[in-house]
Amino acid sequence: MIEITAPETPACRGGRVPSRTGPALVAAVLLVLHTAFALRNHARFRTTGYDLGIFGQAVREWAAGRLPASAPPGFEGEALPLLGDHFHPVVALLGPVYRLVPRVEVLLVAQTVLVSAAVYVTGRTAQRHLPELWGAGPVVAAVCGLAWGTQSLIGFDFHEVAFALPLLALACRAYLDGRLRAAAGWAAGLLLVKEDLGATAAVFGLLVVHKARDGRDRRAGWLLAGGASLAAVLVLKVVVPGLAPDGRYLYAGQVGGGYGFLDGWPVKALTVLALLAVTGGLVVRSPLAWLLLPTLGWRFASSVPAHWEPGLHYSAVLVPVACAALVDAVRRGARLPVMRGRGVLWVPLGAVLVLLPFQPTAVVAAPGFWKSDPREAAAREAVRQVPDGVRVAASNSLAPHLTDRTMVRLAAPGLLERRPAVDWLVIDRTDGFPAGAAEGALREAIGSPAWKVVREKAGIVLLARVR
Repeated sequence: MIEITAPETPACRGGRVPSRTGPALVAAVLLVLHTAFALRNHARFRTTGYDLGIFGQAVREWAAGRLPASAPPGFEGEALPLLGDHFHPVVALLGPVYRLVPRVEVLLVAQTVLVSAAVYVTGRTAQRHLPELWGAGPVVAAVCGLAWGTQSLIGFDFHEVAFALPLLALACRAYLDGRLRAAAGWAAGLLLVKEDLGATAAVFGLLVVHKARDGRDRRAGWLLAGGASLAAVLVLKVVVPGLAPDGRYLYAGQVGGGYGFLDGWPVKALTVLALLAVTGGLVVRSPLAWLLLPTLGWRFASSVPAHWEPGLHYSAVLVPVACAALVDAVRRGARLPVMRGRGVLWVPLGAVLVLLPFQPTAVVAAPGFWKSDPREAAAREAVRQVPDGVRVAASNSLAPHLTDRTMVRLAAPGLLERRPAVDWLVIDRTDGFPAGAAEGALREAIGSPAWKVVREKAGIVLLARVR
């Protein structure tokens, strides 16, 4: 990364900062569009047990004052303590909201709110530090909200990394403002979001140390860097294994497995190129670019090829950092060879708009997205017939529609005879994940006199245990 001494901007000299209206308007429009997409996508039974159903159960448990597990009470003997899977205590913040509105849709709306908060903060950062560029705030806000990483998150159920977006946006803004202790404070919040973000927080601490001009800021940076490193080790080596049923961190084996850092670079290069496109390549002209390396590092070192791809919700944490790095690079005087002045920001915006039709949320422009089809109607009726409070096994696309009022397990072969027993089975024959699980459970039930078919329509099958 090339470091250039930042010139003092008019905003830094006490000049007039542009109105909040532009970034606020962009954030509000995206909030409406993203919320409409998320709720309609859920109503179409396109959300899944992995991950919306799991987090729905987690928030239901937090709302009841219990540690989160992958199934509500009644499955304690088999439920997986979720903090022994991934460390995301920040999700507890949604517990009180869920207690007031006990619907899984709360998670979808919360995610769009968190994204829009990051969009607004990022837009305001651009306004403050690029006041000489008219429209900088709305343009950078739009880049943040429409970038491929953000769109992948909105298109993927719900995930805890949504909490990282406003934290990173606020930390980067405080860093660029020179409020280094505040920046360290916001970055420290990443430790509660997900275990891998401890490395990002530690790198942020080193950036604070590098920029610090007095002892208090420097101490804050070292405290963040050292504390985040220590916390990450404790979480990975003590906390998560201590809560996990088998006493180990499940995902440790994903590094150094069948694939490694040197494999899959045609796919990994696409991820890097897509990241560069968000900033017109200027991301490398800011020290903030170092914050991208921990997330890219664990993904590229993973033995799971899906982690290498650009279209993954984990990419969302890269977007506010990349946008802040873009602002930092432009304020330092970096320019694209073919663009001068205000035009430097239109290249990233053009890039995200070109990629937008290929994003999951692009389906909002399709008329069929807003129309109910036979599968949706059949699924809605089958779910409605499942009584409250029962134990039910459901296929992946139906599970999140039942977590609010029943005890849900994902349908799989062998589950129907395990204890505590499930009394209902609802299956979408088109569910392909996990592979063969839904069809396997359905074959077992249909071949057993202990189960009867209540209804079957449009590939949706509802069965009840014979008493």
